[in-house]
Amino acid sequence: MAANELSRVRRNFVDKVTKTVIKQLLDDLLEDKVLNDGQKNSILEENSATADMARDLIDTVRKKGDQASQRMITHLQSRDENLHSDLGLSVAQPAQPASKPQQEPEWSTKMLPSTDTFWREKQDDTSIYPVTKDAIRSRVALLITNIKFTNSRYNRKGAEKDEENMEKLLKSLGYEVVKHTNLTGKAIDDAVIEFSKHPKLKGTDSVFVVIMSHGKLGAILGVDLGGEKPDEFPINNIYNHLGSKRCPALLNKPKIIIIQACRGEEQGSVLVSDDGHSAVVCDDVNSQSVEVDIEEDTLRYVHKEKDFISLLSCTPDTVSYRQTDQGSFLIQYLDKVFNTFTYTDHIDDLFRRVMQLFEDFSVQSKRQMPTKDRCTLTKHFYFFPGH
Repeated sequence: MAANELSRVRRNFVDKVTKTVIKQLLDDLLEDKVLNDGQKNSILEENSATADMARDLIDTVRKKGDQASQRMITHLQSRDENLHSDLGLSVAQPAQPASKPQQEPEWSTKMLPSTDTFWREKQDDTSIYPVTKDAIRSRVALLITNIKFTNSRYNRKGAEKDEENMEKLLKSLGYEVVKHTNLTGKAIDDAVIEFSKHPKLKGTDSVFVVIMSHGKLGAILGVDLGGEKPDEFPINNIYNHLGSKRCPALLNKPKIIIIQACRGEEQGSVLVSDDGHSAVVCDDVNSQSVEVDIEEDTLRYVHKEKDFISLLSCTPDTVSYRQTDQGSFLIQYLDKVFNTFTYTDHIDDLFRRVMQLFEDFSVQSKRQMPTKDRCTLTKHFYFFPGH
């Protein structure tokens, strides 16, 4: 087996291979999609000694299995036939390029860091928002999760996992997390206003605002929903409180909004609660109790908005879903995409990758498609994790 062959020759390979051949092999394996850009850059930049670089390369490839190992052996034969012979490796057929890209990338369970080379390349790029190491140290995010409601039939099973995953993700991006749980609509509004006055905003390069609850078109619902009086937080208030007029500290800085809540507005619908026998549930509510004039608010504030980008968990008038044991699909997919691609992708491309994962989303007859909303970013924004 090819992986065993690499294990057998590992010591001699590390002792004899040259740095030039290592770089050639890395290029070959990148083209074959055995390695991705992050893995290639990591091998080159995190190992100063040639032996360490060789050790990292052969260990990374052999752990990927026989097919990847065979490609490395074949490329070694073409790049350094003498070394291939000295190692006693069998003669292989010439490597063929991959017939088509992999359908699904190799997902990372932890945040991959941007390389120093990538960081330096972007520092003088006027098409991206400026990011300095001092600004990264001042990053701050607001995380609000409604899990338990006054009427327990509306409790959001699995939302604890969303809160845990989102807090971990934000921290891995360098954000200090201001966290609130189980708030009324007014308390959500108060929390956003308080966040708009956070002392770190002056020094940060960006902010995250993540709100997860039941919802309806134009509003997030508080924990007292279902009572005589509506308990709602108008989504438009986020743009109002963090916009240029009321929060000048965030002027010209990206403001990233993520909302996990349904946007259903079916007239005559009933409040949907979690079914204890179902593994997939939604955050749908009926919206006939109060009208929200989104058009009027948009006209009123649009000229004061800039540098926002929002990802809502579903399209208007539809619901979004969550698993009672793993949390919402949106947060699960955000975690996978951000961990794997943030080291090279800007926020627009990251959101697009998340949306693409929903193209084939299907649980019985259920469908969900996140929506980028009210995007006023004028440049690309990179997080540069690890810097």
